[in-house]
Amino acid sequence: MPTTTKTTKPKKKKTATKKTVKGKNLVIVESPAKAKTIEKYLGRNFKVVASVGHIRDLKKSSMSVDIEHDYEPQYINIRGKAPLINSLKKEAKAAKAVYLASDPDREGEAIAWHLAHILNLPLDEKNRVVFNEITKDAVKNAFKEPRTIDVDLVDAQQARRILDRLVGYSISPILWKKVKKGLSAGRVQSIALKLIVDRENEINAFVPKEYWSINGDFKKGTKKFAAAFWGVDGKKRALDTNEDVIQVMERLDGPDYQADKVEKKKRTRNAPLPYTTSSLQQDAANKINFRTRKTMMVAQQLYEGITLGAQGHQGLITYMRTDSTRISPVAQAAAGEYIVGQFGENYSKHGSKVVNKAGAQDAHEAIRPSNVLNTPDLIAKYLDKDQLKLYTLIWNRFVASQMTAAIFDTVKVNLSQNGVIFVANGSQIKFDGYLKIYNDSDKNNMLPEMAEGDVVKKVNLKPEQHFTQPPARYSEATLIKTLEENGVGRPSTYAPTLETVQKRYYARLVTKRFEPTELGEIVNKLTVEFFPNIVNTEFTAEMEKSLDEVEEGKRKWVSVVDQFYKPFAVELAKAEVDMEKITIKDEPAGFECDLCGHPMVIKLGRFGKFYACSNFPECHNTKAIVKEIGVICPTCHKGQVIERKTKKNRLFYGCDRYPECEFTSWDKPIGRDCPKSGHFLVEKKVRGGGKQVVCSSEDCDYQEEKQK
Repeated sequence: MPTTTKTTKPKKKKTATKKTVKGKNLVIVESPAKAKTIEKYLGRNFKVVASVGHIRDLKKSSMSVDIEHDYEPQYINIRGKAPLINSLKKEAKAAKAVYLASDPDREGEAIAWHLAHILNLPLDEKNRVVFNEITKDAVKNAFKEPRTIDVDLVDAQQARRILDRLVGYSISPILWKKVKKGLSAGRVQSIALKLIVDRENEINAFVPKEYWSINGDFKKGTKKFAAAFWGVDGKKRALDTNEDVIQVMERLDGPDYQADKVEKKKRTRNAPLPYTTSSLQQDAANKINFRTRKTMMVAQQLYEGITLGAQGHQGLITYMRTDSTRISPVAQAAAGEYIVGQFGENYSKHGSKVVNKAGAQDAHEAIRPSNVLNTPDLIAKYLDKDQLKLYTLIWNRFVASQMTAAIFDTVKVNLSQNGVIFVANGSQIKFDGYLKIYNDSDKNNMLPEMAEGDVVKKVNLKPEQHFTQPPARYSEATLIKTLEENGVGRPSTYAPTLETVQKRYYARLVTKRFEPTELGEIVNKLTVEFFPNIVNTEFTAEMEKSLDEVEEGKRKWVSVVDQFYKPFAVELAKAEVDMEKITIKDEPAGFECDLCGHPMVIKLGRFGKFYACSNFPECHNTKAIVKEIGVICPTCHKGQVIERKTKKNRLFYGCDRYPECEFTSWDKPIGRDCPKSGHFLVEKKVRGGGKQVVCSSEDCDYQEEKQK
């Protein structure tokens, strides 16, 4: 029948159309956020999908490292990713070609290697594509030069993963048996904890020492300036006691001092280098008050891209996990053009080269804006508050790094009377250079024009007593800086390390500074005693160098792991036998259980101390430990105001009768009412340190004098 032949031809055409759709090039990236952007850049012949990070890993339930057979790792597909893996296999089978475009670091290379294994892609096939920024040119250029998977890079990541697994899964069970369950140890984590505990020990052992200073105000003509006591009879002298001050003051008589020596010098201050991961984390903490984790989260958003109106979705910064300070010639040239156009020829470095520190992983660049013409002001309306703060920091630092040095005139003047010498220092910016955009300089402090032999007048002298201060506890920024200076860890490890130290309750952040807990001190003591190499910064730094040599193809990863594990196995065996069991005793709470009447005790859990009934397991009553501030609730006038914390660990104040009373305040109530409005008064922190009592009502301007 003729009708049957008419229906078969259209069906064949539909099938042919489907085949052309399936014949696209498949690109696999890590993050779904950037998949659409990259697909748009590559065009209709490409389909971009995401692996959503790793798809294979070591088992969580066991060591998964065969120590007897060259530390062979036992990988499994990550639980819950089976549907994604099946989808990737289906896409790869139908694709014309498969490209692996995971992140440009060791971790990204390992993800590409695992994908190649699961999708049966040959390792000698040029299917690995890397780009340091998600811009159209960077992405398209990367696809012009695909390469094979760098097995040396994979081996370096694999060696690190296996070393961390050997340490964590060997020491942790011992700590569980000897101390308590839920504890852990790690190569970088244990050193971070030791630094925190060592600093606390320094603070506890510190003995303040008295010293004095004499600061004076002087004037030449009508211009006042400051000078500080330096010494007597041409020799520098310390003022240790009040008696020393009295001896100096007794030699002084009258208001006239002579300028004995005037030194004028020209000084230059070079522009800072562009950001690495650790320097970005430090500056973000110090300048915009970002925690390390938040810095990396926001940086990831900027890297993966933001929609800029008609310009579409664009990656705004280069890859944010790097210890390189290198800048590409193209980016240098673009920055130079911008600087000349905005500020003039004499502000541009003209693309001077940056030399990396020894051992830096130079696979990619420093952190910089993908397009210098995307100034913070220009794209501010497309960014949220946090994104704008971090992008501005990165943009300013990069542009400043390509600008000329600042030039200062400095003046040093020695003033004397009867052999007592005071020194005045002054400076003035003669050419601002990079300070035009990135002002990290002190304010101008110019002295009046003086020549040797001139007489100046004393206005007043202020002797002051001081005491030496103990070293400060580590903040997140200073701890990262110390780890980096000791060669411990790499850019990708700092944020998770600090998070783990807090999550295990080994240390807590108090006013943004790390304080070790009792549990942290116990774990550190045992680790130092039984596993000295784990907490030895030099040993760990050498291990990092060995991993770099694996990446460079100079060493085999098995030999690096073996070199570490053999002496470590001896330490493990000794710890199993010699480490004594430590019992963390419960403290009496001082009150009875309101359910069964047995005494309550203070227990130490994974998230800190809490109240629990001593009649456990018969009674499961527990309560959070709250800190009263000695103030009656200003709302219900019955409950006590206590310190509470949000899920993000931010401190606030609330009534202990919650939920009956819903009083809350970010600022600390002080137990007094405002004499002007009648609302309760609170204590606010003020800039520069100190506190100030103000009214809690936004409509009332009552405030008391600031207190230091």
